[in-house]
Amino acid sequence: MKKINKEEMKKINGGFNFTASFLGYFVRGVDSFMDIGRSLGSAFRRISAGKVCPL
Repeated sequence: MKKINKEEMKKINGGFNFTASFLGYFVRGVDSFMDIGRSLGSAFRRISAGKVCPL
């Protein structure tokens, strides 16, 4: 492996860019967590109110 000097290090570009697909996946992930929260909240509310269908 070749060692590089400081000038070559300054020329290195990299990092993270926000793209439309990344934002779309992020929004879908948040929506999924919200759906899970709604389902669990609804289940807890039905159980505590005694409105659960017997299996």
